Amino acid sequence: MDLNLVVIAGRIAAEPDIQTFESGITLMRLLVTVRSEEPRRRLDVIPIVQWNPDTDTIPDEPVRGRKVWVVGAIQRRFWSADDGRVSKVEIVAHEVAIREEGVNVAGENVAAP
Repeated sequence: MDLNLVVIAGRIAAEPDIQTFESGITLMRLLVTVRSEEPRRRLDVIPIVQWNPDTDTIPDEPVRGRKVWVVGAIQRRFWSADDGRVSKVEIVAHEVAIREEGVNVAGENVAAP
């Protein structure tokens, strides 16, 4: 059985880019930073796209630096450019949950650290 499932938890690196096309389809792009300690210390910046996000997912206030959970699938896209064939790996999100400061994953209020 094949499975393409990704779950990440990190912080939003930049304000989301929201585009609405003439067809009415909406695209939200995010950059999410994920810190790893094992096998070595590093900071990954992961591109996320979500097609037709729920209206409550689209932020109406600045969210840079806020915690976020993303569930989706990895996708590699290819296209032709002036310098040849190029590709990009990104997560196509099925669910995006931007956490409010002072609220845990279960939605309960917690004291600020």
